[in-house]
Amino acid sequence: MNQVSPGAAGEPLEPVERGPQPTKKGLNLGDYAERFALVGAWLVVIVVFSILAPNTFFNVRNFTTMFGTQTTLVMLALALLIPLTAGDYDLSVAATLTMSGMVVAVLNANHGVPIGVAIVVALALGALIGFINGFFVMVFDIDPFIVTLGTGTVILGLTLWISGSQTISGVSNWLSSWVVERRLFGISLEFYYGLLLCVLLWYIFDFTAVGRRILFVGRGTNVARLSGIRVGRVRWGCFIAAGIIAAAAGVLYTGTAGASDPTSGSTFLLPAFAAAFLGSTTITPGRFNPWGTFIAVYFLATGITGLAILGVQTWVQNVFYGGALVIAVSASQVVKKRHERAARL
Repeated sequence: MNQVSPGAAGEPLEPVERGPQPTKKGLNLGDYAERFALVGAWLVVIVVFSILAPNTFFNVRNFTTMFGTQTTLVMLALALLIPLTAGDYDLSVAATLTMSGMVVAVLNANHGVPIGVAIVVALALGALIGFINGFFVMVFDIDPFIVTLGTGTVILGLTLWISGSQTISGVSNWLSSWVVERRLFGISLEFYYGLLLCVLLWYIFDFTAVGRRILFVGRGTNVARLSGIRVGRVRWGCFIAAGIIAAAAGVLYTGTAGASDPTSGSTFLLPAFAAAFLGSTTITPGRFNPWGTFIAVYFLATGITGLAILGVQTWVQNVFYGGALVIAVSASQVVKKRHERAARL
């Protein structure tokens, strides 16, 4: 339950996100079961596929590959998590991913721009896209769903234009080296980039004033505004942060293949939403949280990998992700309402 801490004279009141509070006896078994239900379901999925395909699924190479190839989705889902926490949708993150990756490829491979400079330009572009999204949402008071749907479509069109609708290859090997070639404990470095981002967002949301403001705004903009929070500034900043992280995901995606495709990034949008909503049902049930999202990505990836190993046709992947999104949104709403009822008691 949110509370507002008293501030000094003339200063805005500071929201304090208390979160679910344990009773004097601590969390009961039901609380733990709810918090870690998705983890348990993930373990069950691993066991089932290990029994069905013991030689191809249950081996170190398969798991290191699975962990090392989902960072793009992890980072995109975490980017999406930020505006979702503030109560907004951002449908442009996948397009931002695609365009930033293409900018790196075009600048570096076609024009000889140093890879470091190309990466900085791509990240700045992500910030600009987030700024534009926030501008239209805040200044003109337009539904973020409509704004980001429109800007995402524009971005995809511009990406096709700057690439000539062609895949651009020949990106510096330096990027691929620091994304997929170098390994730690047998897993490519990109996995640890996603893990570090998850830790950073967890720290911000749970231990900083900025994170508490975002959570407070997401719970209710009117109450947050009356408490002295600059709601517009917080929401705008969330769009910018989402744009930067989505751009970083695009850079990593380009480094994975050493090339950039002008259309492939759009396939990440649905899984990212599914992971974000599914993640809100675990670890910290009732709100979007980084660790829940991180686990949800690998839960979904495990299911897709297992089905692929069993020889299921590729169309099942769309069915799996679409069904997962519907179930995740439904479950997250049920959990959220239950926690709201419990908070009022």
